[in-house]
This record gives sequence, C-alpha cells and structure tokens, in this order.
Amino acid sequence: MIAAYWCVLIAAFMPVAFVGVAKFFGPNKMGLQSNHNPREWLESQTGAQKRAYWAQLNSFEAFPPFAAGVIIAAIAGGATAAINTLAIAFVVLRIVYGVCYITDRASLRSLFWFAATLCTVALFFVAALG
Repeated sequence: MIAAYWCVLIAAFMPVAFVGVAKFFGPNKMGLQSNHNPREWLESQTGAQKRAYWAQLNSFEAFPPFAAGVIIAAIAGGATAAINTLAIAFVVLRIVYGVCYITDRASLRSLFWFAATLCTVALFFVAALG
C-alpha cells in the first residue's frame, strides 16, 4: 500500500479531530446534555471553539476531491513518489490550516488552504501524466 492511502485515512478523520477541539477544549466544554443537540450547541459557540467547528466543516469539504485525486492518480499509474509527496503535503498543510483557523490567523489560513488545494489539483495532473 502506498503512503498516500494512509493519508486518505488521516484526512477522513481530520474533521473528527477538529470537532473534538471545538467540543472539549476551551471555556465552554460540551457536556452530556449538550450531546442531545450537538450541531445546535456547536453553532452557539464563539471564538476558537466556533472556528474549530468551521475547520471541521471545511475539512469535510476538502476531503472528497483529495481522496478522489489520490485514488485516480494511483489507478492511472501515476508516479508513486509524486502521489505520496502530494498526499503527505496535503495532510500537513491541512493540519496547519486547521491550527491557523482555530488560532484566528486568517491570512495564513488562506495561504495553507490554497497550498493544500494545489496539492489536490496536482494529484489530477499526476493522474493525467500517468
């Protein structure tokens, strides 16, 4: 199995990590009672907790094209080293993106979002060249 497949698994669970930050770190931790309506509770948060929730939502949005890019590049016979490099870079960039989002570093967040998105696009070029 190529390393990029592990990156797909990591990216699939990245939203869980970000919502964990939203729910269990910060001044207003989610309790058992709030778990009856977690989306309502998350929407009512502010500051870093709300931004962690937004990082979760954005991670859900970024996952499908990334996973498709890895799978398509692998099936098309793209260079394994390129696929692995782009997938690892995507995961690292998305983690840093999430940290920037939570810590309210908007310009850096956008830069890391763009770089991770370029990794996804590049996976499709690797597939085309495969």
